[in-house]
Amino acid sequence: MFMHNKRLMYTVRVAQPNPDLATLMLEQFGGPQGELAAAMRYFTQALGEDDPGRKDLLFDIATEEISHLEIIGSIIAMLNKGPKAVLSEGMEEAMDMRNMTQNSTSHTQQILYGGGPALVNSSGVPWTAAYVDSIGCPTADMRSNIAAEARAKLVYERLINVTDDPGIVDALRFLMTREVAHQKSFEKALYSIEPNFPPGKLPGDPRFTDKYYNTSQGEGDMIGPWNAGEQWEVVADREAQAAVDGGDGSATVALDATQTAALDAMSQRLLSNPELDRVTGADLGAGPGAGSTTGDIQR
Repeated sequence: MFMHNKRLMYTVRVAQPNPDLATLMLEQFGGPQGELAAAMRYFTQALGEDDPGRKDLLFDIATEEISHLEIIGSIIAMLNKGPKAVLSEGMEEAMDMRNMTQNSTSHTQQILYGGGPALVNSSGVPWTAAYVDSIGCPTADMRSNIAAEARAKLVYERLINVTDDPGIVDALRFLMTREVAHQKSFEKALYSIEPNFPPGKLPGDPRFTDKYYNTSQGEGDMIGPWNAGEQWEVVADREAQAAVDGGDGSATVALDATQTAALDAMSQRLLSNPELDRVTGADLGAGPGAGSTTGDIQR
């Protein structure tokens, strides 16, 4: 059950309207790293969670993210407030209003959404549930949540760097800082599960868990704890990187007699003739810059 409190979680003070900045703020309203995506990610995880501690944590943070959505949405609405009124009432000459809406991507907010916060990102791409990347395993989802909070923190940093409005900076800094707090909570929740790696139940194949395949070789090769030391068996030989299971490296499938006959018929029908060199449309329509063509050679 949700109950709305008319007070924002954090006070919003906007010095003056700025539709261009409002457009950038949409990234955290309807974008992949935004507050709606976070709220839906944690809310759906909470519904499916059986552990009472993690369930409570996820519901708490999901509900807080909705409060954050309200804050960023209020900032967007305030930044659009003046131009919204002018455009709505037609108080400017047509050319002035056209200039007001053409100088940035903010025209979509003014014309399509009336200056209100829309569930789109800063490029106008609609919000999608594809932003919610939960997999239903807490050891995987908590890691995903930690990464999501880290990405959101970086977006807030970048938004702070594009405005000098002290009230907006103050609110954004609060939102950014809460991403840090959430990362810490999710880290604690992850490490309260022992063991928590690898995610899931099935163990890895011991033949491959400690191998490092050096598949990108040449200038720039580096050695570090991610690919060297007692933990790793480095495989640099190109031949040893193929068919690592000890087989022949081919892909096969067992077909019954009917399927085999159908496949043979299809293969025969579509068989290419390496001796056949027809004049093609590209040959007939070739002009300067086309290079050699079959028609040239035949002529």
